[in-house]
Amino acid sequence: MYERKILLGFIRAHILHHATVNNGIYGVEMIKELERHGYSISPGTLYPIFHEMKKDNVVKQEIINVNGKIRKVYKATKKGIKTLEILKKFISELSKEVT
Repeated sequence: MYERKILLGFIRAHILHHATVNNGIYGVEMIKELERHGYSISPGTLYPIFHEMKKDNVVKQEIINVNGKIRKVYKATKKGIKTLEILKKFISELSKEVT
């Protein structure tokens, strides 16, 4: 399904958005956020995306303890914030033309 390739790019932008607000995002929270928008993504798809984004230095990972459970929270780096700003302009322009 070719749409999936395109959607995975938009999911990366969506992750970057959430990584810039509300003290970052963690995996289960991101899966629920995507479900809220009608997308279904498995942890086996999401976590490699997080790891790729971390490797590309657009997000950083912080490990926190929440009620005795370890949680990996992803937050945008300076590069990630700049990348998101570029993407917002591109997505806005593109969506106007495509829709």
